[in-house]
Amino acid sequence: MKISVIISFLVISSLENASAQNAYVKLGQQALMDGNFKVAVAQLEKACLVDSTNANALWMLGYSYYHSENYKKSIAAYTKELSIKPTDARAYYYRARAKSYLGKDNQLSTADKEKYLLGVIFDLTKAISIDPNDINNNYYQTRGIAYREYGLFKLQATGRFFDKARGISALKASISDLEKILSSNPERTDIAALIDISKQKLDEATAHHN
Repeated sequence: MKISVIISFLVISSLENASAQNAYVKLGQQALMDGNFKVAVAQLEKACLVDSTNANALWMLGYSYYHSENYKKSIAAYTKELSIKPTDARAYYYRARAKSYLGKDNQLSTADKEKYLLGVIFDLTKAISIDPNDINNNYYQTRGIAYREYGLFKLQATGRFFDKARGISALKASISDLEKILSSNPERTDIAALIDISKQKLDEATAHHN
């Protein structure tokens, strides 16, 4: 076969693949916008099979998995997307949210629970470093809650996972994150309530500590 024929064949195949992927992406995006996340997953999975390097398709797939409560697959999709776009703060945010749900699973081993809880904090810290001026304060609020959950985990865990000092430190970090939001949005009574919870848990922990 002549080289020109081979090149023509490859170009046509490439265009056909691109066309198929674009169709899957558009159908997936429309389903996502309609809130039909199962259909979105089906279409976007096909798009990512055609081209596993399409960051936009991977992001929407991760989001669709998340809203379908398939948190492990959501994490996997966002991890692939972040390998292509490592400065995508929103991908870190949603991967953190997915990890947070998995961290609440009481069937998990203590080691896996800690892995997910720390993973939430890690991802949100990355999101904040990329976008420190998040206008909705979602990153700080979610990390403030994550710090509290990790603090309580360390205070309530048994064996080698129990660590009062780290538990208390995490509760202080929770208060610090939430106070950052309240200082610029003093009308946020929901944040004030979250701070009160973290302060109460800190008071209990330090009282037992002393």
